[in-house]
Amino acid sequence: MTTDAAGQRLDKFLRRRLDSVPVSHLYKMVRTKKVRVNGARADIGQQLSEGDVVTVRGTPEQLTAPRPQAAPRPVGKDFDVLFEDEHVLVCDKPAGLAIHTGTGITSDTLVDQVRHYLEQSGFIVAPGEFKPSPAHRLDRETSGVVVVAKTRQAMVRLTEIFTAGEARKRYLALAKGRFQRESGTIDLRLAEHQQTQASRQERGVNLQEALTHWKRLAGGPEASLLELQIETGRTHQIRRHLQAIGHPVAGDGKYGDFPFNRRARAAFGLKRMFLHSAQLTLHHPVTNKRLSLHAPLPAELAAVLPRAGIEWKG
Repeated sequence: MTTDAAGQRLDKFLRRRLDSVPVSHLYKMVRTKKVRVNGARADIGQQLSEGDVVTVRGTPEQLTAPRPQAAPRPVGKDFDVLFEDEHVLVCDKPAGLAIHTGTGITSDTLVDQVRHYLEQSGFIVAPGEFKPSPAHRLDRETSGVVVVAKTRQAMVRLTEIFTAGEARKRYLALAKGRFQRESGTIDLRLAEHQQTQASRQERGVNLQEALTHWKRLAGGPEASLLELQIETGRTHQIRRHLQAIGHPVAGDGKYGDFPFNRRARAAFGLKRMFLHSAQLTLHHPVTNKRLSLHAPLPAELAAVLPRAGIEWKG
């Protein structure tokens, strides 16, 4: 060990001397005793001194072999573009496409597809810079409007807009049963979806304010088409609220009425949850221009309505 190299941590010394070896492999070599300092077992974070002898077991070919690269997975584009400028991209997301990766999700996500689309369009993100990301949530099985921030400036402002409830969201849903009134409001607090078991034991169930306005657009013998607007953005708010009043969303596999779901699939041809984010109104995060963004009802949902005995032109 030379005077210039003395004082370095072992991991930094190895990364500089073996710069073609993947860092993960260097750490593994230390863990498996293939790296020794003065003949003794090494610690990845130990500081080296002048005169130390670092021994690495392995042939030059093994140590400097190029890192295996996984074959790039083709990325599709299942969303439609509703609006785009240099700061935001507004998508019409199809049902079944998750926004973010998570447990059980092995296919593309909206994040994957948006970033690939933008890269193909010439939108290059420098290393370490903000990567385009959705500014709000939408359930995997819900279709409709999703706003993606392309810049950090846009994301900061969009986060403020959605947190403050300044965005207006309009949904369409097919709900089980017939409604006696033409409109109403569901003012029912909901248990915090992400609350941990430890928090429940310490504080009890954390109930959060939740407000959903509904209007009946059309009805059939067994189901009703609703327009819904939410003033709060609780997880699964519409689905949980409609379940609470006895009119769950048709096709909802978590909060729905399962016998009714089977009936809707067999008689109406409903193959997914009938919940669609049809309109989002908000001010542009940079220009402050008012944006009203519409996503048409998907064809597979529109086809269900006449089979359910519902006449609606849209």
